[in-house]
This record gives sequence, structure tokens and C-alpha cells, in this order.
Amino acid sequence: MSSVKFQGNPVPVKGQFPAVGAAAPDFTLVGKDLAPASLASFGDKRKVLNIFPSIDTEVCAKSVRKFNESAGKVENTVVLCISADLPFAAGRFCGAEGISNVVTLSTFREPGFLEKYGVELAGGPLAGLAARSVIVLDGSNKVIHSELVPEITSEPNYEAALAALA
Repeated sequence: MSSVKFQGNPVPVKGQFPAVGAAAPDFTLVGKDLAPASLASFGDKRKVLNIFPSIDTEVCAKSVRKFNESAGKVENTVVLCISADLPFAAGRFCGAEGISNVVTLSTFREPGFLEKYGVELAGGPLAGLAARSVIVLDGSNKVIHSELVPEITSEPNYEAALAALA
């Protein structure tokens, strides 16, 4: 079991975080229209999985804005912003912010996604939510970049994720 920190305090994380070179596990999450969205439904596009606890925190919201501005405009690439937020909340946020270059997905019907991707916070005040992480996949869903952010309140390394798409 790996761990991250929340405000400096260690928090255990369940599951095995995908390493570079690994095949990404398949998943089916919930899209903004409440319809299922699987990894396969995004075809052979490269994928940026921006995984975070909740869009209602400043750092999480900032990551959605940043990836909307940058990776969302990269050819043959889709940015998937994944959290436990209900699709209504994510849709409201994106609408209010004018965000249109990302796809929001919810884990609310598929909490097993968190352990499958090695991001399930297993303790602390955010237990049951996702640890902040970024996983970049190539068109065949092989991991080409992965970052489990060591401190939940810190932003991911955007430059490293974008460099993987170059």
C-alpha cells in the first residue's frame, strides 16, 4: 500500500498505481449525461486522466482549468477529469467557468475504480475519495506518464504530463 500526505499528514492509498509501460485497467464511469463512459469509448485517442478528490476544492478546480487550457487542445487527445463529484456538480462548474475542452467523469457508481487505479484514500478526512494523480495514456491505453501527487493539497506536474504528449 502506498501513501500520500494531506496537509502534511500521511494517508494510506489502496491499490496499485499504474506504472509507465503498464496497460491501463478498463473502467466504466458516469458521464455528464448520466450515461456510462468506458475507457474504450474514447477510442484510440491519447488520454489524460486528471484524477482528484472533488472539483469543489481550489486545487482540483485549478487542475481542471489548467488541463482545459493546455492538454484539451492537443490533437488526438481527450482530458478525462475523474472525481466522486456528481455529474451535475461537475457540469455546473464547467458551465460557470466556460470549460469545454475536458470530459468530466464520476466514480459515484463505480467506487472500485479508485482501488483499481491505486488512488483510493484509505484513511484521513478524505477517506473514500481519490488521491490527486495524473495518468497519461497513449492511443492503445498504455501508460506513458503517471504521477501520484505526494501532497493532496499540491498541484500535479502539468509540464511533465504535457511533455508526455509531445
